[in-house]
Amino acid sequence: MDLNHTSEKFINGKLLLINKPINWTSFQVVNKIRWTLINFFGLNALKVGHCGTLDPLATGLMLVCTGKMTKKINDYTSLDKSYNGKIRLGATTQSYDLETTPENFKSFNHITLNEIEKAKKNFQGTVLQKPPIYSAIKKNGKRLYQYARSGEKIEIESRKVKINSFEINDVKLPDLSFLISCSKGTYIRSLANDFGKVLKCGAHLVELHRCKIGSFSVENSITIEKFIEQFKLKKEL
Repeated sequence: MDLNHTSEKFINGKLLLINKPINWTSFQVVNKIRWTLINFFGLNALKVGHCGTLDPLATGLMLVCTGKMTKKINDYTSLDKSYNGKIRLGATTQSYDLETTPENFKSFNHITLNEIEKAKKNFQGTVLQKPPIYSAIKKNGKRLYQYARSGEKIEIESRKVKINSFEINDVKLPDLSFLISCSKGTYIRSLANDFGKVLKCGAHLVELHRCKIGSFSVENSITIEKFIEQFKLKKEL
């Protein structure tokens, strides 16, 4: 554990690999890091930003930049991402994950491995994808989730995304475990929902873990708890 942190290092810029826990927003991760550093070093302010949002129910790798390194956020954000997770067949949700309640239940017992493999072929290369209504994308100055929560209907345009690879590595109906590599801007929740449409039984995302961003791996990341602990230990020395 590196205890040789100085305020200058964070002001000049550091790239932090953080393993986000479930039920934390990306904003909360950034805010906790900023608060920890400002309070520990007695700073008036410090720029801190992340390089790609993870949904509250998702876990895994976040790249967080401090100080002058925040100028490179766009470079890191543009990197491809890899995820593993689980899609559940037989129901949809308005958010395409478990943030909202499953509905529109349909039978899935008739779905065969051959049909799953055939459906998977629809999600290779460049594809058109509609972001979920429960997302932070802005339209007409408002976040899409604000329209969703107010019940206001809004047209969402499809966007091109690239699926580098998509593998179903375990099938235990109604759940499909997967591994995917994709471009910036790909919504795995939308992919899960679209997968259910292809199979005509509905589907939603029940687990998501980001394991890589470009060449950066979650295996080299640190939890929020351990990040904070470093500064507590240093203060005690």
